[in-house]
Amino acid sequence: MKYAYQLKWCFLMLGTLIVGYSYVRLSETNGLNIRNFLTLAVLIVLNVFPSWIVQAYFKQVDLPGSLRNARSAISIIAGIIIALLLNYCCALLVPSNSHMSDSSVFEPTFTDFLRRLITSLFLVMICYNFFNFIYTNNILQKTQLENEHFRQLQLRAQLLSLQQQISPHFLFNSFSILKTIATDPDTKKFVVQLSHVYRYLLNVNERDVTSLEEELSFVRSYLYILHQRFESALDVTIHVPEAYYNYVIPPLSLQLLMENAIKHNSVSIEHPLQMEISIQDNAKLVVKNSLLPRKTPEESTKLGLQNISERYQLLFRKDIEIIKTADTFTVNLPLISHESYYH
Repeated sequence: MKYAYQLKWCFLMLGTLIVGYSYVRLSETNGLNIRNFLTLAVLIVLNVFPSWIVQAYFKQVDLPGSLRNARSAISIIAGIIIALLLNYCCALLVPSNSHMSDSSVFEPTFTDFLRRLITSLFLVMICYNFFNFIYTNNILQKTQLENEHFRQLQLRAQLLSLQQQISPHFLFNSFSILKTIATDPDTKKFVVQLSHVYRYLLNVNERDVTSLEEELSFVRSYLYILHQRFESALDVTIHVPEAYYNYVIPPLSLQLLMENAIKHNSVSIEHPLQMEISIQDNAKLVVKNSLLPRKTPEESTKLGLQNISERYQLLFRKDIEIIKTADTFTVNLPLISHESYYH
């Protein structure tokens, strides 16, 4: 609560008002005794603190759709009513010999009501403007931090991919395949698919999201290269209807999941690694692979899964789902429509 309601700034404002008004009273009366000071402090706290809480509460609460546009007006009116009631309560409860001036004494007149209403409005507007300034400033700072964190995640995802794709091992395999392919058409096709892979890596460098169609096209080119290496030891099926091609996804998500499956499982012709990319319940993109643990397991850093998870959180405020059974490893990625992301 202390963080959500920014109470430290409320206490700072209360201290400033109490000290400032006490100084004014000291100048006017050439003296300010302890009783008057405490009365003043209690009056200010009982009026300002609830007003601050009201403004903070209406910033946090989820109002019905019809009232969201009137959030500010509702919070101001509610703050005025509460401050006005407390103003009268203070005037009634504080002993008459403790009042600092005639303005603190309860008088059941319209003039007295108007004076207290203006006082309450003044205090509420101070709280409203000050809290909104602090709240907006915190949102801007949080957004800047999230943007910076996301840029770092993007760079890390690209680095992970480049480390996996442009490592000496990968390049050695790629060039070996180029040397051993016998016919020119096959060589040309391999080079074309390889160029698609690296063109995609370069094109998504500055993009937060990519369409599922582009990601799948990249994955198919990537799979062609993997199949030249693993042949029938790798069996990947893709069942994604064209109706979902316009959905968006963080770039390289599927590639990182595929590379993760190959890294941690045994891939052999006797026991092919099965992978499937499909749609589930119209709400999830499912990437599933069979579990064939290596005899000498690779050390898992979990950077790939963590990277995908954090990017989904930052971009869409959604979590990925990881399901591991005795036979399969599944990652469910939430489906994000193009319209919901860009609007």
